Amino acid sequence: MNFSIGQTIKHAILILGALIVIAPFYTMVSYSFKSQREIETGADTGFFGSQEVIIDEFCVHRGQPEREEVKDTLELYPEKTERDVYNILLDEVKKNCTKKPVFFNYQSAFTFAPLLRYLLNGVIVTVSIFLIQVIVALPAAYALAKLRFWGRDFAFSLVLFCLLIPVHAIALPLYIMLAKVGLTNTYAALIIPWTISVFGIFLMRQFFMTVPDDLIDAGRMDGMSEFSIIWKVMLPTAIPALLAFAIFSVVAHWNDYFWPRVVITGERNLFTPPIGMREYRADSDGTFYGPIMAVSTVIVTPLIVAFMLAQKRFIEGITLSGMK
Repeated sequence: MNFSIGQTIKHAILILGALIVIAPFYTMVSYSFKSQREIETGADTGFFGSQEVIIDEFCVHRGQPEREEVKDTLELYPEKTERDVYNILLDEVKKNCTKKPVFFNYQSAFTFAPLLRYLLNGVIVTVSIFLIQVIVALPAAYALAKLRFWGRDFAFSLVLFCLLIPVHAIALPLYIMLAKVGLTNTYAALIIPWTISVFGIFLMRQFFMTVPDDLIDAGRMDGMSEFSIIWKVMLPTAIPALLAFAIFSVVAHWNDYFWPRVVITGERNLFTPPIGMREYRADSDGTFYGPIMAVSTVIVTPLIVAFMLAQKRFIEGITLSGMK
């Protein structure tokens, strides 16, 4: 009986925790379907909103009748003034610019700023960082786990020490170094500082510690070099740990706002998704929450899909690496 009650309490706590985590995502997706008025007033219109037709003010502004168009149309309405004709044409523009909130929000997400370019930049940066991190982390982790050399324990201690250093503490020296060699406002500035991941080295080292030495000895007996053992023997066995590390690395750098904001100061074409979201913040016209929530949904969706696809291997990688 006590066991059943204990399990019920655990499940209740887990469900409560899951609801707390999911609530912001639920609100984000729901707001991406709603109109500005529904969001600001907090109207209870359900998850998808009422979907009442609204007028796209951006569309109206772009389609405002020109003076020449008004003069040409005035010939069709000789009894009306220019102001009357202008209002007639403007009413036609508004009629053509009516949309449902969901279409307005997601269309604005891709047209108000070059969102596809920002997503491409995010893919280039995160994939480049991860691949170079793997190229560095695998040999380093293999050496710390399976090779015997003087200073190995000290080197591993340095890895653990570097885990304690926050990114913000080294941001200024990194920026000064990149500025002196002229690499600010480039892809290199976004990628180079993070190509060595001490967390990746630590994670892979913990995984390699679980690999039997007999497997490595067999490779050496077959005449394989140490580098061949790393890429042909250790790499295939490390797929679960690599997927776990990939989730951590991609999420961290895909969502990174601080560092791109520091090194990308004037080149709009290099904006990553988090920096690009600033483009959707209006000034005197207020903030359009619907398009911003649509952009957030588009940016977050690839990460959620990737995690769901790699969930099983991710859990295996964390478990086998000793990360409890």
